[in-house]
Amino acid sequence: MRRLFQKAGICKRLWFFMLLPAALALNTYAAWNPFFAQWYAGRIYFALSLTVNRLTGLVPFSVAELLTILFLPATAAALIYFAAGMIRKRRTRKLFVLKSAVNLCIFFSIVFFLFTINCGINYYRYPFANTCGLTVKPSSQAELSQLCTALSSDLNRLRSGLKTNKRGIMRLSRNNLSLTAQEAAQTYDLMEQDYPLLHSGYSAPKLVYFSRAMSRCNITGIFFPFTLEANVNTDVPEYTIPVTMCHELSHLRGYMREDEANFIGYLVCCKSDNPDFQYSGDMLAFTYASNALFAANPEAANRIFSSLDDGVLRDLAYQSEYWKQFEGPVAEVSNSVNDHYLKANNQSDGVKSYGRMVDLLLAQQRMEKQSN
Repeated sequence: MRRLFQKAGICKRLWFFMLLPAALALNTYAAWNPFFAQWYAGRIYFALSLTVNRLTGLVPFSVAELLTILFLPATAAALIYFAAGMIRKRRTRKLFVLKSAVNLCIFFSIVFFLFTINCGINYYRYPFANTCGLTVKPSSQAELSQLCTALSSDLNRLRSGLKTNKRGIMRLSRNNLSLTAQEAAQTYDLMEQDYPLLHSGYSAPKLVYFSRAMSRCNITGIFFPFTLEANVNTDVPEYTIPVTMCHELSHLRGYMREDEANFIGYLVCCKSDNPDFQYSGDMLAFTYASNALFAANPEAANRIFSSLDDGVLRDLAYQSEYWKQFEGPVAEVSNSVNDHYLKANNQSDGVKSYGRMVDLLLAQQRMEKQSN
């Protein structure tokens, strides 16, 4: 066996296989010791992510998107090479299969290790609420109703001054989405003053060229841990883009839980002096809060919903209309993959964990009332 391994060149590359148990050990230890995960996220990950993000930020396009595009023909080429090798190398077929299996294992070991140090450990850090002074606890329907009422009032106030298209649907005031992305990064940098763990200095989110393909998979944005970029779908209704940018920038800063990234994205939008951002953040918060109220008290939710400005209702209707066109097996498979991914990374509720943003919103509402 040793002689066979030497012929396959395994002995020289044996240390690559150590990356897999190393990654498993890091994940296990982080799950057992959140203090380690928090320390790692604030020190090691911060230095690593900032360095790599600044490098990938030197190019105007998404390196992640380019790698994804190249991965497809590279996979096809590898399969063709393997099939050709199985035909040509009849006498040394076993050795060829062993070499191919070794190369595949090495590839997955490297990928899993990079995922762990660039993303996986961060799933086990302390919740954002614990580090920013928010107390999350069960809330009454009255508190939830108050939250929805306040958000609907803000939406009505903001909507009248926003730019619209010929259909009366909200449009971003900036015609260049790259400028919106830069504004998202600049606004996010201001958060460090109030929340020291939300470090400044990261580059702007990347605009995905093939955004329509992302929509077909029901994806509005994605953090790519191998290039440490925040990538954003630009084909979606425009009012959702600013808060999505801030959401993905939250992942870049090491907050991987979806409910936390939503909440932090909302906080960043509130910090902005741009009504587009404020409206985008409030719309996301209102969507989750009103859905929770509909489940608890449909009558109260309908009453608040009926008070919304006509422009807000048009935007919400367009959002539903947009996503309805992508319903089908591709979206279902994408949602299923996302659900399993979340459950595999310390989010046992799967897709349902997105709704926990409401608990954070209610905790913030209580804290603001106490400070007034």
